[in-house]
Amino acid sequence: MNYEPLFEAVIKGDIETAKGETGKALESGDDPQSILDDVLIAAMDVVGDKYAKGLFFVPQMLRSAKAMQGCVELLKPHFLGSAVVTKGTIVIGAVKGDLHDIGKNLVAMMLEGAGFTIVDLGVDIAPERFVSAVQEENADIVGMSALLSTTMSAMPETVQMLSEKGIRDKVKVMIGGAPVTRKYAADIGADSYAPDAGSAVIEAKKLLHIE
Repeated sequence: MNYEPLFEAVIKGDIETAKGETGKALESGDDPQSILDDVLIAAMDVVGDKYAKGLFFVPQMLRSAKAMQGCVELLKPHFLGSAVVTKGTIVIGAVKGDLHDIGKNLVAMMLEGAGFTIVDLGVDIAPERFVSAVQEENADIVGMSALLSTTMSAMPETVQMLSEKGIRDKVKVMIGGAPVTRKYAADIGADSYAPDAGSAVIEAKKLLHIE
């Protein structure tokens, strides 16, 4: 089957066309994992690259991510109980005291679009909850966001608690948000800093040594 219309539909954020093309591919008996890896994730890689180069902006990224999610929902029942091959598990949330979720949601959508399994804890997440989720999910990365400078202190608290629980060396820490800087990430012992959703995908791949 020609996947070009599906590929282009995801990049353009054309949800209905993308879902229609995914349905056709499934009806043709195509492998759902191949559709996911070779078309959907590949298309989102292009979207992330366009965003990084300033050719796409947040609304376009959001539409593409929603198109991708719509297609994935159609694929899920066709995996027949077999696990989807994932690039890694990422626990993500806005830190304690922070109720802002737009940026965090976009990061989660882009990471999911890139092939990661996302465990989105939501907002106002205490260090204890981040740590327990990392343990429960056997997470590869924990991502924390803060939009307010007054809530940033929850980030080093979480890093410290990961160390106290003896699992700091088993999980990578990535942080981001408006007041967060690369220097702050280094100061608190985080492994990575992502200023935006496109960067988060790049950084996550670097942390897990994914090409």
